[in-house]
Amino acid sequence: MNSILSMKHILTKTKSFVLFLMFFVPFSFVLSQNQPNIVWVVCEDISPYIGAYGDATVNTPNIDALAQEGVRFTRVYTTAGVCAPSRSSIITGMNQISIGTSHMRTKNRPSLMPEGVPSYSAVLPKNVKAFPEYLRKVGYYTTNNAKEDYQFEEPVTVWDESSVAASYQNRASGQPFFSVFNFAISHESQIISPPDSLYHQPDDMVLPLYYENTAQMRHDKAALYTRIEQMDSDVGELITQLKEDGVYDNSYVIFYSDHGGNLPWMKREVLERGLHIPFIVKYPKGTNAGTVNNDLISSIDFAPSMLSIAGAEIPDYLQGKAFLGPKKSQEKNQYVFAGRDRMANKYDRVRSVSDGTFRYVYNFVPEVSKYQDLAYRKQMASMKEIIEMRDAGTITNPFLMDWFKTPKPQEELYYTAKDPDEVHNLADEPSYQKKKEELKRALFQWLEDVGDMGEIPEKEMVLDIWWQGKGEAPKTSKPIIDKSADGISISCDTEGASIGYRIFEGPISDSTIARKVKTWDFYYLMPQNDKTTVTVPKPWSVYKGGIIPLKKGQTIQINAHRIGYTPTETTFKFN
Repeated sequence: MNSILSMKHILTKTKSFVLFLMFFVPFSFVLSQNQPNIVWVVCEDISPYIGAYGDATVNTPNIDALAQEGVRFTRVYTTAGVCAPSRSSIITGMNQISIGTSHMRTKNRPSLMPEGVPSYSAVLPKNVKAFPEYLRKVGYYTTNNAKEDYQFEEPVTVWDESSVAASYQNRASGQPFFSVFNFAISHESQIISPPDSLYHQPDDMVLPLYYENTAQMRHDKAALYTRIEQMDSDVGELITQLKEDGVYDNSYVIFYSDHGGNLPWMKREVLERGLHIPFIVKYPKGTNAGTVNNDLISSIDFAPSMLSIAGAEIPDYLQGKAFLGPKKSQEKNQYVFAGRDRMANKYDRVRSVSDGTFRYVYNFVPEVSKYQDLAYRKQMASMKEIIEMRDAGTITNPFLMDWFKTPKPQEELYYTAKDPDEVHNLADEPSYQKKKEELKRALFQWLEDVGDMGEIPEKEMVLDIWWQGKGEAPKTSKPIIDKSADGISISCDTEGASIGYRIFEGPISDSTIARKVKTWDFYYLMPQNDKTTVTVPKPWSVYKGGIIPLKKGQTIQINAHRIGYTPTETTFKFN
């Protein structure tokens, strides 16, 4: 009996010591010292117009150097041709059509939403998280500088900091980090407001086959190339900073665009020009430097790949495959998929599949044209010109006129390896019927596998299904606190809620931190944003279960939040 009691005493002591390690010893000492850092260098709105991808006109020395020191991936595709739906799938590891985040965009001014559809934060399935939360659970310091645009308000558990000052530089000594830096200067808006001077002569620009060869169109492509070169310079600044801080060599540095093209009939499309992106990975210590990877990869694969790099568990619900890290999948993608739904207040429903050589497109709403009359896009000079030419009947290019035809074909098939501009629709060609049927089967099997919420009217999805007819988003239940002698444990009756907490020595005070602004995002493009510092919230810890040790007099602030629900906060003073 005494030996049994002694064993229970040892086990109790051991459990207490493990809890002590979990909450008081920095993760850099508890976790493997080999956890690599991860840096995302995310630009906006470009196809692979990069020197390293064979473009002889554009000058991108910093990105080209990164490719020389890393791996250049040649066949990477996003799941949407526009930012918010694409970014929602990247951050969740879920196809946007399967979680109801496919409409561009869900959180917007009421005047910009379709009639009867409120601005909303998408209600994700209860098991779906933003993947950086999983990185935090295994000790990573996570930062985002600064664009989010996920189609939902993210819980406080996702980022240690998300701001124009967010940086790995603010982490604990030795702590592994995942840091995202967004580069905005290549965004569509920066062609709408073109640079004062161009780095290239418009007459030197070679246009895709689907444009009229006009001076304005060549000017806007020269503006695009200028913006890409300016973005490359910004990327060089970040890489210099990484090297000066001594973190470049032992980090994965990953450069990519959030989707393809930014000129008319590029952005928003589920074609090569809207989906195919540059993607470069510089491995720690220069492993695999100067190599090329031709695997077919979807942006839905990014989340599991980052978890694999970090050595974290990869949740079963994720829809992609890891292609990096020790948990890399041995199974390769045979196809990549994409979808387009509402843009601004214009509805359509288009689904697309590519095997890397051919692309099949299915138009669920053939009665509307491929062109969507979007006020934002019509601010671009070349777009204005195209509309003026259409209305005047002076467009001579049949490929461009195809954009405006009604009805559009229900099916499209392109031999993208030979027809990269995708102007020759082979869907009715007898010699390509076998390939068309193969891709069509793959597409509709995918729709069945992941589920397509695009077939549900958006108003019904939000007001009836998610908000259950109550006119507003449901609210996350108040956290339940269970006090013990050494601290508290927390639970929440809302399934899928993430729980974050912050501990204060007395009453809640000093809950913000002043940070020095350093960003390449939209903030620095706006002259009125001349602040040198910003105030950001102190980070919240991620609750992982068990007892949170507290001392008498300490106050704990708790935030519970299921994505799409209104978050709930409470405080508790430990006495």
